[in-house]
Parts: sequence; C-alpha cells; structure tokens
Amino acid sequence: MAQVVATRLIHGAFAANPGSGCLQSRAERLRPSSGFEAKVFAQTEKRSSRGAVQVSAPITARRSSGVEPQVIPVSPEDVPKAEEQNQYLQGIPQIGETSVGMWSKPTVRRKTKIVCTIGPSTNTREMIWKLAEAGMNVARLNMSHGDHTSHQKVIDLVKEYNAQAKDNVIAIMLDTKGPEVRSGDLPQPITLATGQEFTFTIQRGVGTADCVSVNYDDFVNDVEVGDMLLVDGGMMSLTVKSKTKDSVKCEVVDGGELKSRRHLNVRGKSATLPSITEKDWDDIKFGVDNKVDFYAVSFVKDAAVVHELKNYLKDAGADIHVIVKIESADSIPNLHSIITASDGAMVARGDLGAELPIEEVPLLQEEIIRICRSMGKAVIVATNMLESMIVHPTPTRAEVSDIAIAVREGADAVMLSGETAHGKFPLKAVKVMHTVSLRTEATMVGAQTPADLGQALKNHMSEMFAYHATMMSNTLGTSIVVFTRTGFMAILLSHFRPSGTIFAFTNEKRVQQRLALYQGVCPIHMEFSADAEETFANALALLQKQGMVKEGEQVALVQSGRQPIWRFQSTHNIQVRKV
Repeated sequence: MAQVVATRLIHGAFAANPGSGCLQSRAERLRPSSGFEAKVFAQTEKRSSRGAVQVSAPITARRSSGVEPQVIPVSPEDVPKAEEQNQYLQGIPQIGETSVGMWSKPTVRRKTKIVCTIGPSTNTREMIWKLAEAGMNVARLNMSHGDHTSHQKVIDLVKEYNAQAKDNVIAIMLDTKGPEVRSGDLPQPITLATGQEFTFTIQRGVGTADCVSVNYDDFVNDVEVGDMLLVDGGMMSLTVKSKTKDSVKCEVVDGGELKSRRHLNVRGKSATLPSITEKDWDDIKFGVDNKVDFYAVSFVKDAAVVHELKNYLKDAGADIHVIVKIESADSIPNLHSIITASDGAMVARGDLGAELPIEEVPLLQEEIIRICRSMGKAVIVATNMLESMIVHPTPTRAEVSDIAIAVREGADAVMLSGETAHGKFPLKAVKVMHTVSLRTEATMVGAQTPADLGQALKNHMSEMFAYHATMMSNTLGTSIVVFTRTGFMAILLSHFRPSGTIFAFTNEKRVQQRLALYQGVCPIHMEFSADAEETFANALALLQKQGMVKEGEQVALVQSGRQPIWRFQSTHNIQVRKV
C-alpha cells in the first residue's frame, strides 16, 4: 500500500517568519473586539479546542512503504524537481489511459468516498463500470425521477459489477422523493418579469400566463402575506401579497422562465406534509425487495419519522441503514434527536438554502458534520458540488474549494447529483472529485477525533481499543486490519480517522457493500476459517497479492467489537504483524 501523507505541510506552511513577528501576535491584531464577528471567532475557537487539527500534534503518520515522507517546500531553495513535487499523483490512474476493468483501486488510496447519482447519462453497463473505476463508491437512485423499471436496471448492473469485481464494491442508495410542493403543468414555459403579479392556485389543471396550479391542497393555509416564495431553490422569487380560499396572489421579485412542475419553497417554513408519502412507501418496499444498502429519506422533520421507517424495516427483516436528509427548516431544532435515531445524515444544501437564509448553509454544514462525527454516524455533503460540470468540462475554482472544505471538515462522502445523472461530463466530474479529495487528504496531518465521540459509544469496550489501534497505527505509520461480521468495528475505527487505510474483512457481502460509504474503509469480502491464524494469514496474503501492502510492511491487527470472532467475549487485543 502506498499511503501518502504530507506530514510536514502544516508545520511548514504556518512556521513563523522571524522577521514578521509571532504568528499568534499577528492573529491577535486581526481579531475583532466586539460584535457578530467576535462571537463567530469565539465559537470557532471553542470548536477548534474540540476538533481542529493541531499544528503541534506529536503523532504523525509516515508512508507505510518505509520511504520518508515528501517534504513540502516552503522557500525557493527547497523546491524539488517537478517530478518529485508531483510524486503523489503518479499512482493516480487517469481516465482514458486504461481500458475498462484495468483498475479499480488507485495506488494512492482516497479516504473520502464519492456518491454518484445514476441517470440518463450513466445508466448503461459501460458507464457504471467506468464510474466505478473512476472512483464511485455509492450509486444513488433518485426516486424523484424515473420508474421502478429503470431503477431495477441500474440495481441489476451494480450487482453484476459487484459480483465480478475482485477488489472493489459499490453500495446502493435509494433516495426517496419526499413531500415536494410543485407547480402544475404549463402548455409552454412562461416568462415572469420583476414587478408582475402572478397567482398560484390549488385548483387543478390551471396553467395560464398569470396563474398556475399547485399540487398541494394546504398550500394556501401554509403561506402568509409577506412570505417569500422560491421557485427552483431560488432561481425565481415572489412575495405573497394576498390570498383567497383557493389561491395565493404574489408579486415577482426576481423573474425568469417558469416551466412545468417546478419545485416551490417558502423561506423559513416547511410544508405540513408527512415526510414519507404513499409513493415513498412504494419505493421503500421496492428497495427492500432489491436489498439496497441505504435509504436517504427526504425532508425529515423529527426522529419519529426515522423510528417509523426503522420499525417497518425490522418487521420486514430488511438490513438497510437510514440516512436522513437535512433539508427543511423544521429539521434544524431537532438535529440531535434526528441524527441520533438514524445511521447517518446528508447535508442537502439545495432545499436547505431555499428554506433558510443562504448564509446559514455553510455554518449548518459544519455543525451537522460535527454532530455526526461526535455520534459516530456517517455524513454526506451534497448538492451543487460541481454544478458547472453539468455543461462544462472543468469546474469553477469555488467548486474545487467546496470539495476541499467538505473533506477538511470530516465528511465521510461527497455527492454528485446532476453532474453524473444528466451531465455532459460525468466521468470528468468524478475524476475532479477524486483528485481534489485525494490532494486535500494529503495535507491533513492526523485528523483529530471528536472529543465527545467516546460519550456516544461509552458502553462499548471496543471504543477504547479502536482509539488505541488508531494511535498505534498513526505512530507506526501502518494500515489497520479488522475482521467483522456486522461492520461495527470497521465503522468505529473509521470515525477515529486513522492516517492509514482500514482494511475491513467480512464474510458478509451486504456488510462489505455497506462499508463502502465510510471514510478510510476498504471493505473486502473473504470467507473466515475456523482457525484464526489461518484467516489472518489468508487476509495478509490477499492484501499483498493485490498490491495493497508490501512484503515486510507492518499492519495493526485489531480483534474487538460486539461479536467476538476467534476470542472470548471479554478478550480484546491489538497486534502488530509483519507481512
């Protein structure tokens, strides 16, 4: 395994210049003394004391192959040759350089996972194979589009890929449509001009130049005079001026072209609709029948919705994890209870930014990631990550920074929506997400464990062993090998964010697929022998054969978790073994 970690980047980049004064004193001069900015700085410092990367961290990971870490230059005299400076990129396969099926594991292993939405641009066998090779870890089915027949085709193709891929696996995520409020059909698009009066009505079948139907009967009751209506997440906006028993009269604030079936939001409010609709229940049953790995549940407002779905899955005997989409104003006051009830969360920034002021979105993204990390839950950052690549072959620089921020904040995965569903450059979008994530991870020296993670897992002895295995792995610069039947120990290790890869061996295919979502985990399916030493030897031989570790390399082997394998219930251990 060639695990590249730039261990001296942060130390070098923040080294104080002797001629320019102390770094701390310069920061103090820039600090606001009062007002909103001062409060933000105070909150940031409080969070930093819990979860920020410490510049003076005593434990750093080294390249596991035994080669000294690459020193990042900080002055012109230190600049190495170009080929040395770009050494970390040499192991990254380039799209178009190899044929289908040639590589599915980059030599330099990316930790942050990539979720790709499958749509018309990518729903063929060839494209799904290429997406998997380019870096896709989770295939997302958006149930707002397509039908069960088209989604069945994608599920069958992903399962076919998993059956024949020797060193890679793709999880399947079914994303429910949820209680969307949409405008009705129009014979042709109409242009709304600023200052124009326009009416939304709950009467069916209306579609004129100044009035259109809404698919939600309580729409009139949910809005009030003065509310701001957003069309397509803010592409157009209207102010409510008056309302009758069946219509809402508005004035256009920001105009544009209104097409059929456009999504409607009320700023600061959520529709009083059930989070799981009748269509959603049909789609959920479809997912149970096809044994998908994850549900992404739209517009979750409280924990009761999650408990209802989990009870249904339990009764159906379905082993499917629930990811809650945080995208409504009503979900924010209930964040802790919602995430506690779930298996993870998705920061769905599109509708979140429509129902709440857009300046709150980056703050909420950071907070949701922090809560999920502290609870040991998976977290996905989604929406608009490479939006421009739907039509352009290269991303904006802001989009690149957006990916890097999500990686640095500790997201398990980043997601592509329209970029891979109907975009012109789906493979290039995945390639950009892969390389940006990989490059950002190379600058992160030993991500900090959330200070309160132990509180969420305080009843498990395994939590202590996961922590110490991480510390040992980071100190020795080794990967971690863990054997799991449920995925629990691999997920726990993932949330401690070791610098090396977590090779999670499991004898359950479903568990292998589920682990594909978690940061830093490389899930491998292997039948377990009744003899522990034989299984250990087989696992290390498999890693060496596939080029994931090298002969003579050390690995940390962890035996812990809820279900004992080759050990007594009360016995836990960590070993360091040489390949």
